[in-house]
Amino acid sequence: MPTAKNNLQDNWITVNSDMTEKGIEHSFWSILKFRLGKDKYTATKEDKFMALATALRDRLIERWLNSQEAFHKSNTKRVYYLSLEFLIGKLFETNMLNLGLQEEITKVADDVGISIEDLMECEPDAGLGNGGLGRLAACFMDSMATLGIPAHGYGIRYDYGIFKQKIINGNQVEFPDAWFDKSDPWEFARPEYTVKVRLFGHTRMFNDKQGKLCVEWIDTKDIFAKPYDIPVVGYENDFANTLRLWAAHSSNEFELDYFNHGDYERAMIDKVFSEIISKVLYPGDAAYRGKILRLTQEYFFSAASISDIIRRFKTENSDLRLLPTKAVIQLNDTHPSIAIAEMMRILIDEEGMEWESAWKITRDTFAYTNHTVMPEALEKWPVSTFQQVLPRHLELIYEINRRFLDEVSVRFPGDMDRLSRMSIIEEGNPKMVRMAYLAIIGSHSINGVSKLHSRLLREDLFKDFYEMFPENFNNKTNGITQRRWLLKSNKGLSRLITESIGNKWITDLSQTKKLLDFVKDNSFCKKWQQIKKENKQALADFIYKANNIRVNPDSIFDVQVKRIHEYKRQLLLCVYIVSQYLMIKNNPKSSFVPRTFIFAGKAAPEYFMAKRIIKFINNIAEVINKDKDIDDKLKVVFLEDYRVSLAERIFPASDLSEQISTAGTEASGTGCMKFMLNGALTIGTYDGANIEICEEVGEDNIFIFGLRVDEIKKIRQKGYWPQDYINRSQSLGEAIRFIQNNFFCLQEPDLFKPLADNLIYSDPYLICADFDNYCQTQEKVSKNYLDSASWTKKSIINVAKSGKFSSDRTIKEYAKDIWDVAINDPLNQKKKK
Repeated sequence: MPTAKNNLQDNWITVNSDMTEKGIEHSFWSILKFRLGKDKYTATKEDKFMALATALRDRLIERWLNSQEAFHKSNTKRVYYLSLEFLIGKLFETNMLNLGLQEEITKVADDVGISIEDLMECEPDAGLGNGGLGRLAACFMDSMATLGIPAHGYGIRYDYGIFKQKIINGNQVEFPDAWFDKSDPWEFARPEYTVKVRLFGHTRMFNDKQGKLCVEWIDTKDIFAKPYDIPVVGYENDFANTLRLWAAHSSNEFELDYFNHGDYERAMIDKVFSEIISKVLYPGDAAYRGKILRLTQEYFFSAASISDIIRRFKTENSDLRLLPTKAVIQLNDTHPSIAIAEMMRILIDEEGMEWESAWKITRDTFAYTNHTVMPEALEKWPVSTFQQVLPRHLELIYEINRRFLDEVSVRFPGDMDRLSRMSIIEEGNPKMVRMAYLAIIGSHSINGVSKLHSRLLREDLFKDFYEMFPENFNNKTNGITQRRWLLKSNKGLSRLITESIGNKWITDLSQTKKLLDFVKDNSFCKKWQQIKKENKQALADFIYKANNIRVNPDSIFDVQVKRIHEYKRQLLLCVYIVSQYLMIKNNPKSSFVPRTFIFAGKAAPEYFMAKRIIKFINNIAEVINKDKDIDDKLKVVFLEDYRVSLAERIFPASDLSEQISTAGTEASGTGCMKFMLNGALTIGTYDGANIEICEEVGEDNIFIFGLRVDEIKKIRQKGYWPQDYINRSQSLGEAIRFIQNNFFCLQEPDLFKPLADNLIYSDPYLICADFDNYCQTQEKVSKNYLDSASWTKKSIINVAKSGKFSSDRTIKEYAKDIWDVAINDPLNQKKKK
């Protein structure tokens, strides 16, 4: 018989899970009054956001808790996704869409006197990532929840994220991004699961009572990792996973003795040192103390996560030899690879296992995704730094390396060069620990993120390892979630697609191929064009508000938005813009298809060339946008502080997607997929995911240019001389001379000399070699754009062929080929019921 207490609990659950407009509005006023202490007279816009967001959150909690309970009861295998970044963006609208409450929430917002748009502007972009790596992790979490795969994401709860970018006098200036100054309605603190993380100290060997040699890590500096959980709800199903983020706290908050003696700084030093670990994403590591902090940061979240994973396992299991049947740990790039050594430390030092058993468990549990093709981007740490911060782990890595090299010497006897190439410890001054090699050796699966990238890993970067265990290497081409990047971001196009082919594409993007039936439908094509025009006007309005620049919505919106890096070749587009500017100045009466060039992206604070490129873009914009001879033919815009919410404005409005990295340098890229999904056409090199987009849409519906990987290899082998290309190209030579002659920096002579000198004397990313072909391809773009019917057809085909690039497809492949976990597909199960 139910008790009064049970009835009270049931009533509370009913109230907070009522999905009706009336129920949500009741929750809103209750939260506003009893949790926030406000009423309709004193509530600010931010208060109303918090109240409505909390009401929305309350409606996903029950399915979240039910999902976690089901994981435990079934003792099912779970995916643990370790990533230093989770670029989750704003969650209010995502959760509203996934719960199917758009109409109800919008009405409640209207009823309480605020528009839903104004409300959503109150939410900050979560500063938990920098670019593609973090956004990929967020897409994967969305897909795992929608597909019903039990999963937990692990990362760091950064206080300030990467940084807030301001453009001041054309320069990038970094400011702290205090993204959660106010309360976060989505997170739950879980202090009861706080983990102690040890650092520094030294090791001591001893024999136990049975005479077994043991190692103890002693005199350590201890830090507490406090977890905060964010529910990740699937799309219109009853399934939710967890993103657990760790915040660093001191094990000794306050030294009262020092304080009482007037040494106030010393009294707080432990707290300051500990909590700085989770302050900022990617602290600068040029200085020695920066390296210490960076390594500490990576170990901090890896160690806390491994401890938590083992704790979860032990709640239903006792034999750690079964861990690989209940857990798979996916390393999202090299940053968390120290987790492999940490797992070995726990199994050997704390659980008392023999080496062979511990190593088998570790290798069978871990899988590694690599995200780079450039050797210099693979993470390495000085042995001396490791010895100071993680002395026990260094010992374990040396032993892992010794045993592995013994295997290599048996497989390839007498090949000393191979042993040197494959060693985790890179000899030199200083000696370095190669973390990617630890990840490869300690994992049962190593995957690249596009067909070309995976091929380059096998044939070049990790060739020796592929020859050692080819069965461990595979490809998993990246993907994006259509629920964020089309359903949420481009409502007009989403509506048209759903009206035309139904809504199954939301959870099965391959359904968009049905749009091919509409490419000759004039009425449909006109609607498609109108939606793009409205999106472009909305972005034009935003540009005017943000930058005070009026742009022509009828011009080609030619867009390059991504992290600023030399290999991504923003400089190639800049030189092209200069050449077009000069062409118009020299031939003012010639016909020209108007273009608006839109840039956005952040440069690492210590990356001189990238920051100088940002300054160059803004100085070009200053000159061109004020030149009356140019008028609306050319406009250049740099939108500051690129982030998820800004990307959601840009992708739907874009006509041309610039994916122009040097062939063989971009592992995959996911921006290209977001542009494609929103109907933009790609101009790009035969690199990363561009290749697979080309395979899907056909060469007639993409603009491919530039040297291929094999051609670049041959050029570099012969010796690359950029001046040869400059001498042969009149437009390239003229553009570079203009840069050299300080045309874009009259008040700051030689400001762009490093950029010009780099092109003339070095050009490491072959801008000069690709320039003329790039210009020719851009001319094709202009001609195609003038034929609006043809351009629209190509745009529709791009969206129709985007199905392969859903993160749902990617996650299904991970689940089948690497993780060996079932796809519960709760949405289909719900429909069957």
